[in-house]
Amino acid sequence: MSELFDVDLRDNLDQMSHEDLSSAVTKADILVPSLGDKVSGHLLSQPNSKIKLIANYGAGFDHIDIKTAFEKGIIVSNTPNVLSNDTADMTLALILSVPRKIYEGSLLLRSGEWNGWAPTALLGNRIEGKKLGILGMGRIGQAVAERAVGFGLEIHYHNRNQLHKENETRLKSKYWRNLDEMLRKIDILTIHVPHTPSTFHLINERRLQLLSKNAYIINTARGEIIDENALTRMLRSNRLAGAGLDVYENSKNINPRLRSLSNVLLLPHMGSATQESRLEMGEKVILNIKTFQDGHPPPDQILPNML
Repeated sequence: MSELFDVDLRDNLDQMSHEDLSSAVTKADILVPSLGDKVSGHLLSQPNSKIKLIANYGAGFDHIDIKTAFEKGIIVSNTPNVLSNDTADMTLALILSVPRKIYEGSLLLRSGEWNGWAPTALLGNRIEGKKLGILGMGRIGQAVAERAVGFGLEIHYHNRNQLHKENETRLKSKYWRNLDEMLRKIDILTIHVPHTPSTFHLINERRLQLLSKNAYIINTARGEIIDENALTRMLRSNRLAGAGLDVYENSKNINPRLRSLSNVLLLPHMGSATQESRLEMGEKVILNIKTFQDGHPPPDQILPNML
């Protein structure tokens, strides 16, 4: 990157502090933040800010005050379409792991308390034939459906818009216009919608109660979509069978009661963590910057109708 641009590279992976970001926007024309770097409206409104482009390293952009950026004439780009398969792979890993109690089995073995095979030990649930509800049938949701069909899961989905019939046929999927009705029917819920004001706590306590007590929840999207405290209460009271989570409502500040549950598999936001995806994300950032520098709109520019 330094071969193409006059760039100030950070030498660690820590999240940028407000002071670091505040200094950066007064010195640079282009800012390249990642998910943990909170680019607030206050930051972008500094009178001495020079920022003209925010080339986000990541597909999600809920850590950036997009509204203020638009008002200030700042262009924002992201790195879409490179994370779908990796995130879908991780989603499927959780779908397979949680009902089959893989985490509990690993804990038992590591504790030194395993006494050998027993006919009723660590009984989970068969995956084949279960109803998988996909909340958000975009690129990642469809990639999950493609994989899940191969394991014999029955695909159900809720989305703002129904897929074309040929896609529904290909994915062997059933569309539910009403989310509540889908939740009453499914065995596993997997979440693949972005975090926006309209999706905050979309899966709240009322909706969690619509799920069967034998249901599982998988979330590799954004933690804010689920009411984490309500989810924790229902898991602790056995009103849900288990959960596989890669994202959390308060980022790394996870509810300690949730952390203590053996029927919950927790991952540190690693859904897209492959060498291939990180390289492709970097290439997209460079392409967006170079295109902007050459006087053209970045190919991955975020537009108001995408919010």
